[in-house]
Amino acid sequence: MEFEKLKIFVRNRLGQNDTAHDFEHIMRVLKNATMIARKEKASIKIITAAVLLHDIISYPKSDPRSKNSSTESALESRKILKKYRFSQYEIDIISDAIRDHSFSRGATPQTLEGKILQDADRLDALGAIGIARTFSVSGSEKRPFYNNVDPFCKKRLPDDKNWTVDHFYKKLLLLEKTMNTNAGRMEARKRIKVMKKFLDELKKEI
Repeated sequence: MEFEKLKIFVRNRLGQNDTAHDFEHIMRVLKNATMIARKEKASIKIITAAVLLHDIISYPKSDPRSKNSSTESALESRKILKKYRFSQYEIDIISDAIRDHSFSRGATPQTLEGKILQDADRLDALGAIGIARTFSVSGSEKRPFYNNVDPFCKKRLPDDKNWTVDHFYKKLLLLEKTMNTNAGRMEARKRIKVMKKFLDELKKEI
């Protein structure tokens, strides 16, 4: 039952995280990763550990250290996993997967488990939950919903540091093309349809 102990440890550590990177985010990513791992015949043990620890260190998006979150989480995961009976081989795979999963790092994971973690985490940025997370982060950063002159980036480059809706055009709607697995790509396609429908409805309301 090492995983139950690890889950409790992670839940306690993430207690202060923002709602976009809290323990419920971890559980949703785990659901996504387990679905993909079964289809791709990957190690559930390694995937589970990687998901549980992938945000063990998470800085707010406005914090200049934010881009280092995945690297620091990878290093921290090595220390933690030694206490939970993982082999050095498993720790290396898990740590590398965590280091390379983040969008801001711009890396493609080398292992199947790393690819699955990256896909599963990106899926939680899409669909209905992705919309909720986008506006949650926006609220914490006190960012306006949209640019009132050109809300949907028709005649300008998206600037998601200033306007929330721009994040859809700068990153979220492009994530399908970054997926590593067929299962991840198919699920991303479904969730992006939800987001496009939301944007269509938003256009009617503003």
